[in-house]
Amino acid sequence: MIFNSRHVSQRWVMAVMGMLGVTMAYVMRACLGITLTQMVTSVQEQGRRSDPLTAVQHDYCPLPAQGRLLHSTASNQTSVKVTVAAQGHVYSDRRRFDWDEETQGEVLSAFYYGYILTHVPGGVLSQKYGGKHTMGIGILCTAIFTLMTPFVAHIGSRPLAILRFVEGLGEGMTFPALCTLLAQWAPPEEKGKFATLVFAGAQIGNILSNFLSGFIMRYIPGGWPNVFYFFGIVSIIWFLIWCMFVYNDPNSHPFISDEERAYLKRSIGRLERKKDLKPTPWKSILTSGPVWALIIGGAGHDWGAFTLISDLPKYMSDVLHFSVTENGLLTSIPFLAQWVTSVVASILADRLISKGSMKVTRVRKIYAIIGNLGPALGVMCASFVGCNKIIATLCFTLGVALMGFCYPSLRINSLDLSPNYSPTLMGLVNGIGCLSGMATPYIVGILTPNRTVLEWRLVFWIMVIIMMSTSLIFVFFGSGEVQPWDDIKQYRLSENEKDNKDNESNVIQLKSIEDEKTSK
Repeated sequence: MIFNSRHVSQRWVMAVMGMLGVTMAYVMRACLGITLTQMVTSVQEQGRRSDPLTAVQHDYCPLPAQGRLLHSTASNQTSVKVTVAAQGHVYSDRRRFDWDEETQGEVLSAFYYGYILTHVPGGVLSQKYGGKHTMGIGILCTAIFTLMTPFVAHIGSRPLAILRFVEGLGEGMTFPALCTLLAQWAPPEEKGKFATLVFAGAQIGNILSNFLSGFIMRYIPGGWPNVFYFFGIVSIIWFLIWCMFVYNDPNSHPFISDEERAYLKRSIGRLERKKDLKPTPWKSILTSGPVWALIIGGAGHDWGAFTLISDLPKYMSDVLHFSVTENGLLTSIPFLAQWVTSVVASILADRLISKGSMKVTRVRKIYAIIGNLGPALGVMCASFVGCNKIIATLCFTLGVALMGFCYPSLRINSLDLSPNYSPTLMGLVNGIGCLSGMATPYIVGILTPNRTVLEWRLVFWIMVIIMMSTSLIFVFFGSGEVQPWDDIKQYRLSENEKDNKDNESNVIQLKSIEDEKTSK
């Protein structure tokens, strides 16, 4: 086999496959955002079909000349078929759905209603059975339902929302399962680089979902359904490779070298999952200040991330009027910049910690501030430059790039607080953070019925306030240290030893007092 080599580091094989798994999860989650711009009728088409005497002008930013010509000559039928020939390419000839902004928001948010439900169960299952099969089965289920998306979409928006809900159920186990694998495979001195590489699949997924979706809809005959077919098939291929080459822990891996196994045992301290970590110390977890600080900080970060992932393609299309290929390219650039930033920031964080320049807690807090404040200011600047496409794209790119600082901070803080119970912590943090994913698409749909810059500016103001306030809570109450309840048996043992020592000291004091009385 290709990986049956002493020169291949199996922990990095797991990291690369984990990164590709996160990539598959995110492309299947995010591709609907840009595909909706071609699935539904445009706002100009909806306005033109209404009463011309009462129709409202929705064009805050002027349409390009080609766009005005296209909308002036389009058919008035509900099923709009558009065929454009340019440079020898034929664009999609597919039915478009007459779904308003609120309906689109419901479809986009339905995924997170399912996603939130399986985080904690996914953490419990991965702790008990390992992360390999928990994550693999979750991605496989999501891939199968992604292949069904075009068929279900033609039935109606409500069936599509139900399908997205079920997709979310499968994908909700991804991050808790990855935390289980990271706890077994990531040495402490490589934790930042290791975790950032794995979670960088989120940015790569956003890049590929936007760029490849635009390319597929622009050049591949058949239009937007091909997006779901392509990503679904690729994800199934990933699942097969994952089952072949990834294992739950180093001790069960048949291809790992003796040197690497010894190194992991020396650095991590164990090579097998602790299967007797029960019961989970829920009381200690739910009453922990650092845990709640992480939950709140993560929820604020997720609010901004989900807003951009789900709705940035719509902003580029409906407000700035980019074409589908321009939209795919330009909405992928900010996430490419975020990926580069996350890698550089993680390397710097590991060096600061390993050299003793900064403690883990300080690094996590400084990075959280940068990762939340940067994107909040970036989107606000983009809304205030109005219809200047170049400057708006630059503002989005700089803001989203700074969001990469959250990966070696908020995204891996669960591993800092509790290596043993990190899957449960990650499930709790991500599960509550998914409330943002449920809320943001729906709120955007309600607040932007006319899709103007002024309406979107209110959306971005809400994003700024939430991200800044939650990051401050993490700064005041967060931590990067292992919590005492991480190993509940050792914690109880230390508490008993402390009690015994206290009792011994009390006995010694009483004995000394009695001896003093006797001598007197």
